[in-house]
Amino acid sequence: MERKNFLFHDTVKGARSSAVVYTPTETAKANGLNIRLYLETVMAKMLDYKNEPNSILEELMPWSEAMKRSCSLENGNF
Repeated sequence: MERKNFLFHDTVKGARSSAVVYTPTETAKANGLNIRLYLETVMAKMLDYKNEPNSILEELMPWSEAMKRSCSLENGNF
């Protein structure tokens, strides 16, 4: 789907914006997460991590155990 959408970008900023959206979405999908639930969780928790070191942000990555527990499709999160 992304390849066809990338054909219609008129600007570099538009292409960059799509990449910003598609990258976490596709990474979450590759890690077996419910995409909507994963994005909601990350957006809600990002406010709490504003002043934290980068090492703490590791738990928001789609491959982290915390995200697998809370957003995995295998847990019935459809």
